[in-house]
Amino acid sequence: QVQLVESGGGLVQPGGSLRLSCAASGRTSSSLGWFRQAPGKEREFVAYISWSGGTTDYADSVKGRFTISRDNAKNTVYLQMDSLKPDDSAVYFCAVRTIYFGTYHESSNYGYWGQGTQVTVSS
Repeated sequence: QVQLVESGGGLVQPGGSLRLSCAASGRTSSSLGWFRQAPGKEREFVAYISWSGGTTDYADSVKGRFTISRDNAKNTVYLQMDSLKPDDSAVYFCAVRTIYFGTYHESSNYGYWGQGTQVTVSS
C-alpha cells in the first residue's frame, strides 16, 4: 500500500554535501528510517524519524553530519548529508516502519522499502 522512491544520490567529493529525498505514495503516518548498504557489507541503520518528526536518532557514525527531516504535507522524508566521507559510499534506502515491538535500528522492523539511490564519495 506504500511505495517509496529515493532520489538525490550521486558522486561527491570528500567533505561535500548531498540531500536525499524519499517520496512516498499512499497514505502513511508511520515512522521512517534511512539505511545504507555498501558492497560486501550488511545493511546498516543510518537515521530514524518518528511519524510526527518529534523524535530522531542517528547511527554513531553519522551523528553531527547527517540530518533527517520530513514534510508530511508532501509525504517526503529527507536526509541532509554534510562532511561526507568515502566510508559513506553506499546505496541508501528509505523505509517505513511496520513493527514497533522491536527497535528502529533493525531493518526487519520495516515493511516497505524504496529502490535505493547510490551515493559515491570519492576524489
